[in-house]
Amino acid sequence: MQTVERMISTSPSKSPLKTGLIECIATCVECAQACVACADACLAEEQVAELQRCIRLDEDCADICGTTARLLSRLLQPEVSVLRAQLEACALICASCGVECERHAQHHEHCKVCADACKRCENHCRKALGSLRPA
Repeated sequence: MQTVERMISTSPSKSPLKTGLIECIATCVECAQACVACADACLAEEQVAELQRCIRLDEDCADICGTTARLLSRLLQPEVSVLRAQLEACALICASCGVECERHAQHHEHCKVCADACKRCENHCRKALGSLRPA
């Protein structure tokens, strides 16, 4: 999170979003990485067919989290309605992916780690949503 915080603080933008989104950006990046790694680990499991939905949700979650982090990092003249929609989509996919990974967590530690990252990211996205002014 240190790099995210440093980058946001160095921006000359006067955006009121500047301070409220640092943790959300960091958890989105972390969740994206966890989902990529979880999907890769699922592909290496012997019973990979049983993990197809998990892999799909991991990949979708990684893409949405990565996009969310990038959008939130752009502070100059943000379109708040788009940020709101993106944060809602991110919270939704994190919730879905987290539930699916939790189903496999007893047998696959990588799914437990990913489920935890998804829950953190979902929570931070919901918190960031609360800090955005109505569109």
